[in-house]
Amino acid sequence: MHRLLVALLAALDAAVAAIVGLAAVLVPLLLMWVFTFGGVADWQGLWPATVRIWQLGNLVPLALTLHDDFLVETGLPEGAGSFVLSLAPLAFAVLVAVFAARSGRRALGSGRWLTGVAAGTGTTALAALIANVTAGNPVAAVDPWLAVLLPTLVYAVPMLLGAVTGAWSEGDEGLVDRLHDLADRLPSGWRELPALAARGGGIALAGVIGFAALAIAVAVPLRGGEAIALYEASQVDLLGAILLTLAQLAYLPTMIGWAVAWMAGPGFALGAGTGVTPVATQLGVLPGVPMLGLLPENGSPLLLLSVLAPVVAGALAGWGVRTAFRAEARAEGADHEPVAPRALLAAGIALIAGAGGALIAALTSGSMGPDRLAHVGPEPGAVALAVGLEVLLGAATLLLTPRSYTSRLDRLASGWADEDADHARTR
Repeated sequence: MHRLLVALLAALDAAVAAIVGLAAVLVPLLLMWVFTFGGVADWQGLWPATVRIWQLGNLVPLALTLHDDFLVETGLPEGAGSFVLSLAPLAFAVLVAVFAARSGRRALGSGRWLTGVAAGTGTTALAALIANVTAGNPVAAVDPWLAVLLPTLVYAVPMLLGAVTGAWSEGDEGLVDRLHDLADRLPSGWRELPALAARGGGIALAGVIGFAALAIAVAVPLRGGEAIALYEASQVDLLGAILLTLAQLAYLPTMIGWAVAWMAGPGFALGAGTGVTPVATQLGVLPGVPMLGLLPENGSPLLLLSVLAPVVAGALAGWGVRTAFRAEARAEGADHEPVAPRALLAAGIALIAGAGGALIAALTSGSMGPDRLAHVGPEPGAVALAVGLEVLLGAATLLLTPRSYTSRLDRLASGWADEDADHARTR
């Protein structure tokens, strides 16, 4: 495909991602204005608010300055008038990342993925610059450089990863193929390590996130009464309840990140001097946000069993890559599986999972208010260490056990697959 056409298509993808993100904020705000105040919308207020929320969703910190009259009406202390809001509603960034990764794979299919990544990155930077320039806001201020840089990185990094991972598996007749050729020159049992470690780390990280999402789903029926009570205490009308729910859904990935830290053991903070861990929960006065009602009131030694979830995720990753490792060895006529590559593979999986845990913790921590609420979320270092060690335990168990045990698991899985196929044929 021609280079110019690839650039135009990638730029269109980036523009659509920015427009959809802004529209996802603007439409609810516009509906709130129409149904609450009626008449013609005040775009001088709606557009700056839209851009600031979109920027926060793309990891840009907001410096809020509340008017003195507002503080008096709400009964807030004078010290609460200025603070930084940096705890991001990650649903925006997650959707952008998924869209960007798909765009990167499409650019790879065109044979000009570097051109596509450059065009998508440039378009996103331009969109972020235009949005920031047109959104003067006396209440919420941003650093102009961060307002352009962070939304650009949120789009560019996943797009680049999507293109590079696709090029590694499918080829690109360029730089990635040359790196792949260098890996292929390694001895048998070692050349598969980079791809298998990346696959295993992805499986482990996906498993940990899946268990965290399951923990939140279980908390809804168990702690739903407290969330409903907070809804009632907010005394909002139907439209307000809908908007409040949408805002909480935007923070759902953030809550999942907190659940990852909680399951791994270190837990997270909801203000200075607080902590939520499986063993103990220490909370102060919290904002009346309904989704915070899902947090456990007390810890328990039994809840410490939640650390088994990352171990199970690591075991699943170890099983998956051990099967692939064995298949590669058989394809080359080898009858044994060297221990050293498998040990290094387990370490690589743990390292990738730990780095992913640190990234999740960093993205889900920040400030959500003045004073003590300036410190919210998990500590990246503690989460990285806990997730890495727990995944290592599970992965090493499956990767380093004798072949006879893992072969039984493979036969058991094959038996389940055969039974499912027979059942499907009889239906």
